[in-house]
Amino acid sequence: MNKERKKVVITGMGVLTPIGIGVEPFWQNLTGGKSGISRISLFDTSDMDVKIAGEVKNFDPLEYMDKTVARKNDRFSQFILAASEEAVSDSGLNFDKIDRNRTGVIIGSGIGGLQTLIDQHSVYLNKGPRRVSPFLIPMMIANMASGVVSIRYKLTGPNMCIVSACASANHSIGESFKYIERGEADVMLCGGAEAPIVCLGIAGFINMKALSLRNEPPEKASRPFDKERDGFVIGEGAATLILESEEHAVKREAKIYARLSGYGASADSYHIAAPDPSGKGAQLCMKNALIDAGLSTDDIDYINAHGTSTPVGDRSEVLAIKNLFKDRAGKLKISSNKSMMGHLLGAGGGAETIASVLTVKTGIIPPTINLENPEFDLDFVPEKSIKMDVRTALNNSFGFGGHNASLIITKYEKK
Repeated sequence: MNKERKKVVITGMGVLTPIGIGVEPFWQNLTGGKSGISRISLFDTSDMDVKIAGEVKNFDPLEYMDKTVARKNDRFSQFILAASEEAVSDSGLNFDKIDRNRTGVIIGSGIGGLQTLIDQHSVYLNKGPRRVSPFLIPMMIANMASGVVSIRYKLTGPNMCIVSACASANHSIGESFKYIERGEADVMLCGGAEAPIVCLGIAGFINMKALSLRNEPPEKASRPFDKERDGFVIGEGAATLILESEEHAVKREAKIYARLSGYGASADSYHIAAPDPSGKGAQLCMKNALIDAGLSTDDIDYINAHGTSTPVGDRSEVLAIKNLFKDRAGKLKISSNKSMMGHLLGAGGGAETIASVLTVKTGIIPPTINLENPEFDLDFVPEKSIKMDVRTALNNSFGFGGHNASLIITKYEKK
């Protein structure tokens, strides 16, 4: 027997990005068109062709956890603990007053604790296997971000990690949405975490020709949809959203930001790293999200694009939008947050979902900066944010391996 689908709302958010720690500074800098791309400070890049990234600046884990917890967690897990603390505080949730068995966590990560792996491999080579840390495995594995959040708050509901490269956070949010919609959970903490700015990771991305080589000036390197784009700029960070059934949120008189109303997923089934140049996978993903939400292309006002600044990726996404939205494509507002914060990989969709929620909530659309010579004839909100009533936003995330995930956020209106 089919159950009625429960409505799902967003009641809390927390974020760490290269353009700000915390939702308020993140949003101010995003709408202000401020770049967070700079020279890499986390390691020596003197022998590398790429010397820039989007680092989370001035992050002190001891502001969010004690020394013991910080020491036993990789940077990506430290990030998600900090983001989750902000989200929980923002939501006003008191876990002692709700059912912890119906409160779950799904946090995605594309890579996990890469710095920990590098550090402990060095220990192994220089000092032998007996000196390798017993915390190597729990610090390195990608699922630990979700694990440590559930442990901190003693949450015993659904708990897992989705690893789908740059679509990890959107898939995590989408699957959390479905748990609540099906009535299998009341509350879900979801999003993504990533700390990939390490020597080995950067070297790998350089050698696969994925990263921008525009080191000077750093803030001009990420330029989605621009003719002179030459690759993405890697970033780091974390984002946590708190989803609740509308019934649960209203009962506790929670602040509600917006409604999460649709989720679509698909596969390109084309290449391990390159998107299908036809855009068919992305098009199907967006279409599936619309079907899930019971909406049509006429209902979408704004698209928070994947928009990584790669030559093939941007072109593929534009083609997908044009093929799906047809004549309406030219009327849509579209922008890429990655022009300012870089590509946060498995955390990117989480930060961009928060941006989409705030766009729907405030009616402010963040710009696409560095769009000086547009290659395409769509409205990418160049250089400056605009004010506009946005009732429905679509957020895209696409990952290596052909993994696609789209979310639809709609304005919340009390009955």
